[in-house]
Amino acid sequence: MATWPRMVGGGPAMTPFLRKILGMNWVLVLVMYGLLIFGVFMIESAARHVPVSKDNLATFGSAGAYWASKQKMFVVIGSVGFFAASFVDYRWIKWLGIPFYVVSLGCLVYAMKQNDAVYQLGIGGISFQPAQLGITSGILLISWLVQDLPKLHRWFASPFIRIGIIGVTAAVPFLMVMKMGDMGSALVWIPVSIVALLIGGIPFRYLTCMAFIGAGVLPLLYFVVLPLVSKRGPERIDIWLRMMEGREVDTNGAAYAPYNVSMAIGKAGWKGVGYKATVEQGSLHAKGFIPRETAHNDYIFAVIGEELGFRGSLLLLTAFALLLIQGLFVAFYSRDVSGRLLVCLIVAVFFAHIFESIGMCILIMPITGIPLPLISYSGTFVVICMFLLGLVQSVWIHRNCKLEGNQAEA
Repeated sequence: MATWPRMVGGGPAMTPFLRKILGMNWVLVLVMYGLLIFGVFMIESAARHVPVSKDNLATFGSAGAYWASKQKMFVVIGSVGFFAASFVDYRWIKWLGIPFYVVSLGCLVYAMKQNDAVYQLGIGGISFQPAQLGITSGILLISWLVQDLPKLHRWFASPFIRIGIIGVTAAVPFLMVMKMGDMGSALVWIPVSIVALLIGGIPFRYLTCMAFIGAGVLPLLYFVVLPLVSKRGPERIDIWLRMMEGREVDTNGAAYAPYNVSMAIGKAGWKGVGYKATVEQGSLHAKGFIPRETAHNDYIFAVIGEELGFRGSLLLLTAFALLLIQGLFVAFYSRDVSGRLLVCLIVAVFFAHIFESIGMCILIMPITGIPLPLISYSGTFVVICMFLLGLVQSVWIHRNCKLEGNQAEA
């Protein structure tokens, strides 16, 4: 005999999968895809001067269209990761923390042995930066250890032990990435670690003491440690400080990029010079003053600011602010400490990337070479960003699972 769906309130009962779809945070989904679509259009404009092969140029019509099509491919792959992470309970995904972290450290070690200035690894024709993989695995591991280790023994609940867990987990990839010369990706660990300490329940007196100690050793880190672990870091910071103070810099040499990138944004005004502006329209990007090789990833905000002006930049910042606020909203309704910590760390990762990527284009941060989430052409980084937002969605969708379980037992 045929079986009919169980009737609840006069209608068929919803399946668990349908309940998850209807229970998604659709504001988060719409903002994410809005930023992705905006990013594809801006990549097409920013990358139109990047050299491509003749075959690709004949197929796609322009270099910008070629790079935009590649970004679309990664968005499709990222969509699979986003919805997979959303519908799977995050309490199972976080168990991947340890193996994921070990693999990422192995990739970092292997990348350090390569003669590659950007330290990328390639698998099946797809390249990625292991530094981004390390941050993702690190936040998974921290969110799992901080909540579950104290269940094994109360000794792990000690503030000193929690500080040690967070510190070691963050310090190992941080130092490795700094040694590789990727200062931008390494700096992301600083806000991530601070948020982990705050949400991880470290008492305020410990945090205050650590802040004073950090301020005291900062000169030592800058003048002694930084030159040992990074070759370009001290030079970039020195150029940034000289420009902030209005001192003379070599705008045709080391200060070429920060000077011209900030100039492109500063002269754009309210409306900007227009989308895909030409040399006749006064576009510094079209004239080649914005580094063309990295205009579609590291310096894409400079292109956005110049072409769309202050109003376009403000719209982009508003969308990012809405995305981050939705993340904090999800964290507030999390069912446990692990979910709250996971979401807050993801928000910290996005905030750090946004602040650094935009800040270096308007001279409130030194040049670090870091992509703008969901906007820049960054290959697998957009897949990682969508996977992280899928984890945020998972925390929201499964926020009431424990309550439903208790009711079922009752």
